[in-house]
Amino acid sequence: MVYILDHPLITHKLTHIRRKGTNTRNFRTALNEIAGLMAYEITRDLPMRETIVETPMTETSTLELSAEVVLVPILRAGLGMVDGILGLIPDARVGHIGIARNEGTLKPEPYYEKLPERFHDAFVMVLDPMLATGGSASAAITAIREQGARHIRLVCIVGAPEGVERIEKEHPDVNIYLAALDSGLNHNGYIVPGLGDAGDRLFGTK
Repeated sequence: MVYILDHPLITHKLTHIRRKGTNTRNFRTALNEIAGLMAYEITRDLPMRETIVETPMTETSTLELSAEVVLVPILRAGLGMVDGILGLIPDARVGHIGIARNEGTLKPEPYYEKLPERFHDAFVMVLDPMLATGGSASAAITAIREQGARHIRLVCIVGAPEGVERIEKEHPDVNIYLAALDSGLNHNGYIVPGLGDAGDRLFGTK
């Protein structure tokens, strides 16, 4: 399923990162803040377990998370979403995966992969600000599945219908979370209206 998290605070900050004149520092800050705000809804259904705690007054029964959370940013732009979510879930483990297009086959292929051990029962969030054609996200999900992950969620800031359609076709059990679903892709494969190249804007490389 596709979830559009159009909370006013998310939409307000998304306006800032869409704006062409937003500088690198403010782009980076807003991107992390959006990811953190989105995390509230993305984790709404995480499993809980009962526990007993001692308050300053007495013992009481309460609940705590029973599932491990793993964040897997797709290099490099996905790195800009990690700190915002870690601010809410500081115990989450973080893996990394890099995807590049094979110039011979034109297909996306992982070039770097470092994932936590024994995470098949964890709730894995694959992070990438842009869901354009869906090629990189689909390849990342496939690679993560091959390492045993079973509960995977794709978290992006802006998506295009073409990318959503591809993920729904190739990974129908993976929920997609977006701050906005834009109109489509231009002839260069960029999301329109989009926000430009998220990696370049995040790291100031252009």
